[in-house]
Amino acid sequence: MKYVIIIPDGAADEPQDLLGGKTPLEAAATPAMDAIVKQGVIATACHTPKSLPAGSEVGNMSLLGYDPLTNFTGRAPIEAAAQGIQLAPEDWAIRCNLVTVQDQVMRDFTADHISTEEATELLAAANEALGGDGLQFVPGVSYRNLLLWRGAERPAPFTMDLRATPPHDLTDKSVKNDFPRGPGSDVLHELMAASVDVFADHPVNKRRIAAGKLPATNVWLWGIGKTPTLAPFAEAYGPRGAMITAVDLLRGLAALVGWPRIEVPGATGYLDTDYAAKGRYAIDALDDHDLVCVHVEAPDEASHEGNAAEKVKAIEEIDRHVVAPLAEALANRGDWRMMISPDHPTYLATKTHTHGNVPVAMAGTGIAPDKFTSYDDPTAAASDLAFDEGWRAMGWFVGKR
Repeated sequence: MKYVIIIPDGAADEPQDLLGGKTPLEAAATPAMDAIVKQGVIATACHTPKSLPAGSEVGNMSLLGYDPLTNFTGRAPIEAAAQGIQLAPEDWAIRCNLVTVQDQVMRDFTADHISTEEATELLAAANEALGGDGLQFVPGVSYRNLLLWRGAERPAPFTMDLRATPPHDLTDKSVKNDFPRGPGSDVLHELMAASVDVFADHPVNKRRIAAGKLPATNVWLWGIGKTPTLAPFAEAYGPRGAMITAVDLLRGLAALVGWPRIEVPGATGYLDTDYAAKGRYAIDALDDHDLVCVHVEAPDEASHEGNAAEKVKAIEEIDRHVVAPLAEALANRGDWRMMISPDHPTYLATKTHTHGNVPVAMAGTGIAPDKFTSYDDPTAAASDLAFDEGWRAMGWFVGKR
């Protein structure tokens, strides 16, 4: 049996006036996704329990079949795993965005999509000025970076009660009342404030301003946690999988569950990603793996920008270049199953992740078709098949119900 999981990140949404009262999934032309529903079933799943953040860190853990209520320990340690960073029991990882805050408003949570090279230069300056004594800023991809706190060198003041707002939930909003809070938050406040002076006259920002781009005004610290322990996917569910993604969060989850990751040239984690290359690499990966998971960040990025047209376009690109060719390839490889599911809804209206159900399509060998024929939010809501604990959908998908 060959399995494919496709994650159109953040694709679930509400009806939009700009789309004639339709959700983006309804408005998008998705013949390949619709065909999967026609051959199989559609359901709803809630991957983001209300007691946890409504983010990709929780949603994707659940989507891959791990109960976040018992396994989630924070976002940053998952991304640390993506870089092969080992955390001791007393160590903490903290997500470190480079952001643009002006007049106390989150102007851009990506610092105008700062390049990895520019981010690396800025974090080197932060390390020189603020690092040491157990603290290390670690570059990731673009605005997505890490701060490591080595507890053996500097005892950490944190507990899991510390709360911090993701910067992507603050787009165009005041940050005044959304700084970290709880045990150790004062230390994070100090580092965030100190980074303003470090970055203010940095050559990277001078070049960006001269080029008409937004500067990275400071670091924004959130997503703190310690490394979780997840059972290998092959032991829990059987198939041996591989991950295709352009973001460290999914790379980290893959590392933690024992999946190799397949890097695709041109995959950016943004709207300009090479969708077709992801489809091609996924087809090739089926030769060596029982299961291939393809994650595409683009719909989520469009939502954070509040851009309905780009969200619809991203969904259509996934349908055309990822779902369609993979469905054709699976049909020629004997027994097969495919699942399509976002990790969480991301509302265009608020530009933020939110708790709630997402539509899940599953088809293939041994799955009897239901009566539905299209892949979208209202159709899923009309189905009797529902996974209130979203992580249980994986067992249904692989036949371990």
